[in-house]
Amino acid sequence: MVATLGTKAPNLEVSTWVQGKPTNIDEERGNIVLVEVFQVNCPGCFLYSIPEAIDIYRKYRDKGLTVLGLATAFEDFDKNNLENLQKLVSTGEVIGETYRAFSSSGQLRDESKLPYKLPFPVAMDMLVKISGPLTHSKVMDFIEANIPSFRSYSEKDREVMVERVKQYLKSKEYSAKTFDEYALRGTPSTILVDRKGVLRGTYFGSNGFLEGAVEELIRE
Repeated sequence: MVATLGTKAPNLEVSTWVQGKPTNIDEERGNIVLVEVFQVNCPGCFLYSIPEAIDIYRKYRDKGLTVLGLATAFEDFDKNNLENLQKLVSTGEVIGETYRAFSSSGQLRDESKLPYKLPFPVAMDMLVKISGPLTHSKVMDFIEANIPSFRSYSEKDREVMVERVKQYLKSKEYSAKTFDEYALRGTPSTILVDRKGVLRGTYFGSNGFLEGAVEELIRE
């Protein structure tokens, strides 16, 4: 089942909490929950989206807002893993494209570390090894969950999309449970849940609208 706006938000599927007290969406009933979803090897996450989430956390944590960080992986599984997440959280050490982006802009601390710390609880998404043949049914299930306008495509465009999805799914070693359940499109992404535990929004990228959405839920 895929999470749907306006319905009860499913709990995060977590393998390990690497920072902070373990919690989940159903345990935060009465609070607004913002889940910042990122990959360790995602420079845009650390340059833009996570700093925005930290700023929102500091402004609204005393007004009923819980912020959680969730590291996931849908690519680069050798880099987007628990070991590198633990290093990042405990020491600030960054790797891969994240390292190169911060290094080229002169923002690294001690030559390899983020210039800031994540102040909220952080967990690793549950990764499940993909096994079995890639069937047409699996391809179409993915398309239905992630490309709602697929049926409006021309026949030729549908064929192209099916082939692209096949190649993408063949390259996936793991399925990230929370990432897939919320049908997220990439990282950075943000999940926003109201005080009643209802999913109110999923946002892809850093678009400047997130703080306004949080303020609106606080006023409710």
